[in-house]
Amino acid sequence: MNILLAGYNIDYDLIRELQEKSGLKQDITPETISAAYARISRSPKSVDELRADAVAYVDKARKSNRNIVFEMGHSSVAEHAVFNIDIIGVSRLLVEEIEKFRLCSYTEKSQRYVLFDKDFVVPDEIAEAGLKNLFVETVQMQNHFYHQLYDELRPYVFEQNKELAENPANKSMLEGWAKEDARYAISLATETQLGMTINARNLELMLRRLSALPLAEARLFSEKLYAATKDIAPSLIRYTQATEYDRLTRQNLREFCEGYTGKKESRSSEAVRLVWATPDADIKAAAALLFSSSGLGYDHCLREAKRMSLREAKALFKTAFAHIQAYDTVLRELENIDLQFELIMSASCFAQLKRHRMATIVSQDYDPALGVTVPPAVRAIGRQKEFMMMIKKTNSVHELIKQRNPGAAAYVLTNAHRKRVFMKLNARELYHLARLRADTHAQWDIRHLSEKMLKQARKVMPQTLMMACGKDGFASQQKKIFPGM
Repeated sequence: MNILLAGYNIDYDLIRELQEKSGLKQDITPETISAAYARISRSPKSVDELRADAVAYVDKARKSNRNIVFEMGHSSVAEHAVFNIDIIGVSRLLVEEIEKFRLCSYTEKSQRYVLFDKDFVVPDEIAEAGLKNLFVETVQMQNHFYHQLYDELRPYVFEQNKELAENPANKSMLEGWAKEDARYAISLATETQLGMTINARNLELMLRRLSALPLAEARLFSEKLYAATKDIAPSLIRYTQATEYDRLTRQNLREFCEGYTGKKESRSSEAVRLVWATPDADIKAAAALLFSSSGLGYDHCLREAKRMSLREAKALFKTAFAHIQAYDTVLRELENIDLQFELIMSASCFAQLKRHRMATIVSQDYDPALGVTVPPAVRAIGRQKEFMMMIKKTNSVHELIKQRNPGAAAYVLTNAHRKRVFMKLNARELYHLARLRADTHAQWDIRHLSEKMLKQARKVMPQTLMMACGKDGFASQQKKIFPGM
């Protein structure tokens, strides 16, 4: 066995500095890794030799990449080339579009921990519609109220948590609690920043998809992202322009659905509703556990699972969970069990939920008709009336913008505004969601949502979700299920 370090990501400024000091004229590019790995399947040479060849002959490596990725269609080769991207000065609304790409990594400036200033994006669409001044006035009103809320919420939080406040080490955490409630007042136009790690295959897809969006900010982002990366790996990024499928499909679907929007409202107003779950979920999960460990065919395992008594089924699941700890991922067999939820949530809550990218999340536009989420602490300090006055003004401006440019209207809405979401996830992912979001330390909005999801799911698959809970509740749940351990 021989394990060799082939490469790792380092700061681009350092790469340029080293290149200048060394006088190296040759391109330094991740394409050589892609080209070398692409040849593994058809070359008798060792991988390190293939890498040496690719580094020595970059032009040849690029020609090889173009042929393998685009002519032969082996797109996965492009996944070996990885970029780290600083994204600065984008709106929270655009971040929702950026983070739809699941096979990338994101770390975003958090409104839970950072007190935002008064920076926000003024969309081109709104300026072109002659509504810039009204938009700016509205967002400034929201930002002013945000800072007022924080100034009042901070002492309230410290007063409500006197024991924690006695320890100076808790100061940042308590201030964060005040910030996370105050942020419900600020708009989706608020500027933020994030770090993104993305491979070349997904980078190309992101460039194409975002260039197809109706938002000018999204198209500008696509252009700037391409400009920043095109010279680094030109052999792996070719198709960057929006296709008609990307540009027209959503628009055509909206037009088609207009014939249904005038019909009698039948949408649920429940914040959390389990729409569907795998029938006989516990039986199917038991069958999957039997299949992976018995050597029997699936049909046989399913028949055995159906014949099991409740006691036998519990014993099987307890065997699967006997040694699990709060940081362990449950077995992959649970991915065979699916759940679908219809959810209504605030923008603040959605910002957290969308990070569970292995789930399938489909969302509608933000809709003021769904109301807003007012933090309980805002009510407690007696500022609910002013909060709702701010929302009322915001809604009127939203309606005016919507009449002139529907696609840009959401920029003026706040983190308190709600949208409707359809989410499909498997039982394994629900465990992950519960560990993080049904925990006491999780933000209250998404914690309430996750707890309701878990409660409804447990009714249809109690054995499968035997150990599903927040990290803080794991010890007591383990003691309840395994009293002798």
